[in-house]
Amino acid sequence: MSLNIILIGYGRMGREVEQTAKARGHNILSCIDSASDWEKSTALFTQAHVAVDFSLPELANENILRCFNLGLPIVVGTTAWYHQLENIRQQCLNGGHSLFYAPNFSLGMNIVFNLNKQLARLLNHTDYKLSITETHHKHKLDAPSGTAIHLAGQITGLVDRYVGWSDAADQDISLLPVVSVRTGEVPGTHEIIADSAQDTIRIIHEAKGRQGFALGAVLAAEFLAGRIGVFTMDDLLDTLLRE
Repeated sequence: MSLNIILIGYGRMGREVEQTAKARGHNILSCIDSASDWEKSTALFTQAHVAVDFSLPELANENILRCFNLGLPIVVGTTAWYHQLENIRQQCLNGGHSLFYAPNFSLGMNIVFNLNKQLARLLNHTDYKLSITETHHKHKLDAPSGTAIHLAGQITGLVDRYVGWSDAADQDISLLPVVSVRTGEVPGTHEIIADSAQDTIRIIHEAKGRQGFALGAVLAAEFLAGRIGVFTMDDLLDTLLRE
């Protein structure tokens, strides 16, 4: 099925999503990158099947609610808004809307999420010291990345000795260290490190470009069309594995 897509946020990721969507036979009805763009695109909303948001954290909540009010399913790749997630989730479910969100749309990174959970379970009752380092391009505004925060949440939820995480240089040993680096044009590298006196275990995901994230977002848009509820990459991967 060919989808009519509204892009919200027309930066590097928005442009990558546009190219990937077109390559998969979809139509981009409008690219919204300012308040005036919303007004200019009003007539197109009734023709759209889904919106894809890669905008700014401070705009994500408003963009999601706009789409809910329009009855438009939305895929959200923007991060650093999850403090509002529970409220958004309830509004989505209570209103019969459609939301797909993910801290990272890369299929490879979502495999790493599963590996990270398995590692955390195995190391819970050992003396391994865990940490996370994430490196992104100098233009990325949020730090740590949403992906790093998700990885940290997985570890602190499964390893009893960590009560939370911290990106501070000096910290309590009960807090999982999360280090952020911003440099050059690095698309995104995440490394989970487990270190002991005997050895070191590393799980590394290194994005080679934005194409993988864009593909995941477009697959999410294809998945979301016609569905009601709140969905994540786990739902998409389950569907792909069954096909």
